[in-house]
Amino acid sequence: MKTGLVLGKFAPLHRGHQYVIETALQQVEQLYIMVYACDELPDIPMDQRIGWIEKLYPEAQVIPAPDGPRETGYTDSVMAAQEDYILKKVNGVKIDAFFSSEPYGAYVSRALNAVDCRVDEARENFPVSASQIRQDAFKNKKFIPSTVYEDLIEKIVFLGAPSTGKTTTSRALAKELNTEWVAEYGRTYWEENQSDRRLTPEQLLYIATTHNSIEDETALQANKYLICDTNAFTTWHFAISYHDSALAELEQLADKCKERYKYVFLCADDIPYEDTWERSGEGNRKEFQDFLVDELSRREIPYIELRGSLAERIEVVLTALAK
Repeated sequence: MKTGLVLGKFAPLHRGHQYVIETALQQVEQLYIMVYACDELPDIPMDQRIGWIEKLYPEAQVIPAPDGPRETGYTDSVMAAQEDYILKKVNGVKIDAFFSSEPYGAYVSRALNAVDCRVDEARENFPVSASQIRQDAFKNKKFIPSTVYEDLIEKIVFLGAPSTGKTTTSRALAKELNTEWVAEYGRTYWEENQSDRRLTPEQLLYIATTHNSIEDETALQANKYLICDTNAFTTWHFAISYHDSALAELEQLADKCKERYKYVFLCADDIPYEDTWERSGEGNRKEFQDFLVDELSRREIPYIELRGSLAERIEVVLTALAK
């Protein structure tokens, strides 16, 4: 059985990496992909990078390399350390071909006693690098698989009781950042489907799953950030309010909100209450807001409260994003 090896940090995985991997898959029966640590980029963790590869190339076998040599270059000592480490990680498996688009292919293939298979070393097919993508993923979006691009987008969610400025603030922020905005799907659905101002548990679950799907689809067009008006946590709250309980699936979606969003902003109830037909009064706003604060604390979800005028709120958000 012919075997092959590809290695890299894949931070992030892009079309150039894919070209090397897919070329290798066409030529070998068993491909190993060694994924190196990337300590300087904590926002692109190894588990995530491995996940991309396993999802896109399940036929390959990933070799995690979290403790690989940090030094790079072409001095004798650096190359010797890298080659020794690679030999250790393949653990006696005979590698017939080493695939890369880098000059180190000559050294690594020699250490492995494998064929040196250089793929698009001049970057003619995919003129991009991982560092260029990290600097501006939106500009280089055509070089990034959708699975990866979605994970590079930082989701920002705005929470708050009715009439706390969530929609106004989140929509204004999206315009300020030149990115995409996801409206509160639950509000539209409620207006079209409510019965006696209520929705069933199944309808609430549908709202949460649909809102998440809209977020995922919209993230593919976003520019660094995706701005979201509420989330499944809010829908879960309505389930508790309506029925004193929520379906297990909705509970799970609410629990996942802690990891799903990079930033959580809570719009304060310090602005005048705007009474509209679908709302339940200013007293309900206070009760709703208190519940949100308590639940965010109980779930240990970090958040930043936004108070004051629209301009003041936007300034607080931009300051937080700049840190």
